[in-house]
Amino acid sequence: MIQLQILSGKKAGTDSVARRFPFHIGRAASADLCLEEDGVWNQHLELDLISPDGFVLSARSEALATVNGQRVEQTILRNGDLIEIGSLKIRFWLSATRQIGLRFREWLTWGALVLLSIGEVCLIYWLLR
Repeated sequence: MIQLQILSGKKAGTDSVARRFPFHIGRAASADLCLEEDGVWNQHLELDLISPDGFVLSARSEALATVNGQRVEQTILRNGDLIEIGSLKIRFWLSATRQIGLRFREWLTWGALVLLSIGEVCLIYWLLR
């Protein structure tokens, strides 16, 4: 659903995908995204999906978090936002979507059109007899 791209630190260049919410980010082993970097608290951030607002980032009151250079305790995230916690920089992205295959539906549609055409030809032939 969303993709967090880690830009700095020990895990730089890796991506983490969040599919279940709330999604916890911190140093604790129980966190969904465990980051052992300087300045990262045990439960530093929480990402949640709140309708109709979208994805909401909530930081603990004592934990420092910035989004696009602005200090925040709670904010709505947008595609491409840069999150900074401690010495880490994380890019927030919407994950790529997977398109379902429509080949079966297309074959059904073409088959129905062929059957309809054959039925019309048979009906015209029967009426002209």
